[in-house]
Amino acid sequence: MSRPTFFSRYWPQPETPAGGAALAASVAVGVTAGAALTVSRPGLGWLLLGLVAAGGIAFVLRAEGVRLSRSRILWGLAAIALLAVGTVRSAGWLFALCVPVALACGGLALAGGRTTRGLFAGAYAIPFAALRSVFWWVEGFDRIRKRQDGSRPVRLLAAAGVGVALLVVFGALFASADPTFAKILEAALPDVDGAGLVGTVARVVVFGWGAVGAVYLATRPPTFDRVAEGGGTPVRRLEWLVPIVLLDLLFAAFVAVQFGNWFGGDRYVQETDGLTYAEYARGGFWQLTVVTILTLGVLAVAARKAPRCDGGDRAAMRIGLGLLAGLALVVVISALARMNAYEQAYGLTRLRLLVAACEIWFGLIFLMVLANGVRLRPLGRRKGGWLQKAAFGTGVAMLLLLAALNPDGMIADRNIDRYEATKRIDVYYLGELSADAVPALDRLPEPLRSCALRDIKRRMNLEHDAWYEFNWGRQAARDHRPGSNTYCTGS
Repeated sequence: MSRPTFFSRYWPQPETPAGGAALAASVAVGVTAGAALTVSRPGLGWLLLGLVAAGGIAFVLRAEGVRLSRSRILWGLAAIALLAVGTVRSAGWLFALCVPVALACGGLALAGGRTTRGLFAGAYAIPFAALRSVFWWVEGFDRIRKRQDGSRPVRLLAAAGVGVALLVVFGALFASADPTFAKILEAALPDVDGAGLVGTVARVVVFGWGAVGAVYLATRPPTFDRVAEGGGTPVRRLEWLVPIVLLDLLFAAFVAVQFGNWFGGDRYVQETDGLTYAEYARGGFWQLTVVTILTLGVLAVAARKAPRCDGGDRAAMRIGLGLLAGLALVVVISALARMNAYEQAYGLTRLRLLVAACEIWFGLIFLMVLANGVRLRPLGRRKGGWLQKAAFGTGVAMLLLLAALNPDGMIADRNIDRYEATKRIDVYYLGELSADAVPALDRLPEPLRSCALRDIKRRMNLEHDAWYEFNWGRQAARDHRPGSNTYCTGS
């Protein structure tokens, strides 16, 4: 008898093929993606796709009697909220962050996960589920086709196909008979030229296949949480405490030596020969970021390996690991102080805003590590699963908060505030922002306002929005008064 494989133990193939509800849900998602999704920019179609996918999966789960836990429902709502950002904000860079995080949240909603390994596996499980579900889907379709009492879904699909064909024929005739009706159809339907047809077919196949994987994952979730059980044999107190104490001493010495550098602000930069704001803010920043990430790893390993048999063990953990987390939190605060000095000197940009948001997230994680230390529950084990979920959940919340704050509008506002104080501004950088910044740019005096709006308006004039491409940020920008025809010579 052969040994069971990894997947046969933790993610076995289902015994029954896909049912009619699963097939219908995948077709609905594929058709929605083909008809109402524009992958090149944010728009309403992304939210519609998410709602159709959520509704189809809920229909399948109800048909199979599967109920999701509260945490999995929250992950699903987070995925929908992230896709909804594309309807509200027009910043492509922001939505490019939201889409993969939404996919990860969707994976967690379908697969679940409590441990670190289970959460990572669940977040990226949809593409793998799509690969594993091919034969499951084909067998289900073949079974429904052969069953006389199960031919209803196939007949419904055939009826829908006939209906679409009739709409195409009669719609083309009506459009050729009346120009007004032709314009309405042109605005309501997606692009059907050669390139548009290829893109539509590609979206139907890719997203429909992804929906098959999502349904497969929701009804047959893996049990990767069991892989992380155990955590190895705890080491003796001295074996883990010595390296942690040495690391604590190193952190404390570094914080003490660099204290004036970190929190000196403007005075430290001005009093140090040859030191610029750029050097002050950038100096060692990425190294400190690596230190932050490595510290989280050290804390995770130490919490798993350290024993807690008596009061001495628990006190050693609280002091040793708590001091390390507290000193790492000081490093995070110092990095934020450096970035604030850099922003005051040179203005706010997208990269600087993202860096600040990541540092705040790191700080929240260290605070949660300190809270977890009070309860003395190990990272990576089942009982400590709240910390892993909270860490990823706060990252999702930070991204949603960033979207709610309108980052491009915030960048424009901060740079205009700096201009009012220093009379220095990079107009051409402001012109590279998205339509979300247009309301804030109204604060600029002429001709700076028109120069900043010129490139933004030009990009919007080249992009026609169909109903499924609606975006509130772009629409609000179009409603603003246009800039004048000013010749822009510099910033």
